[in-house]
Amino acid sequence: MKLEYTVIRSNRRTIGLEVKPDGQVIVRVPIRLPDSEICKFVHKHEEWIQKHQEIARQRLEERPPVEKLTMQEIQELADQAVKVIPQRVAYYAPKIGVDYGRITIRNQKTKWGSCSANGNLNFNCLLMLTPSEVIDSVVVHELCHRKEMNHSDRFYAEVLRVFPDYWKWNRWLKENGGQLMQRCV
Repeated sequence: MKLEYTVIRSNRRTIGLEVKPDGQVIVRVPIRLPDSEICKFVHKHEEWIQKHQEIARQRLEERPPVEKLTMQEIQELADQAVKVIPQRVAYYAPKIGVDYGRITIRNQKTKWGSCSANGNLNFNCLLMLTPSEVIDSVVVHELCHRKEMNHSDRFYAEVLRVFPDYWKWNRWLKENGGQLMQRCV
C-alpha cells in the first residue's frame, strides 16, 4: 500500500511530520527541498507514521457519535460571538499595541481564527462552545499576527507576554477542537 501524504512548503529549515486526528499525513518542508528528499524522509519514517495513524484510527473508533448542531443553534452561537469576541479583541489590542480592521464571525470547519494582511480578523462562532480562556488565546494569537505575520519565536514570545497560559489553552483546543468542528452541519 502506497502511503499518501500532503506536502506543505514554507520558509522553514527543517522537515516536520504530522499525523492528523483523522490519520491524514502532513509533511512540512523547506521551499526548495527536492521531491526525492521528501520521499526518502517519508519512507524512512513510514513505521512511525503507520503507528500514529493506527493510534488516530483507534481514537476515532472510541469516540462517541457527535451530535450535530442545528442551523438555529449555529446562528445563536454566531449571535453570541458577535457580542463576546469584539469585546475581547478591544481588550487585548491595546495590551499588544496593535490596531485591527473588520471583525467577522463565521461558521468554519477547519479554522478557529485568522488575520489578513490588512488587519481584518475572522473568528469561528464555535469558539462559543469553548472555555473563555480558549477564546482569549485565539484572540491574542490573531492579534499578535498584526506584529508578526508568521509563527516565529518572536511571534510566540509576544503571545506569551500577553497571555502566559497560551500553551495550556492551545493544547485544550487541539485535544477538543476536532470534536467541536465535527458538530457543524
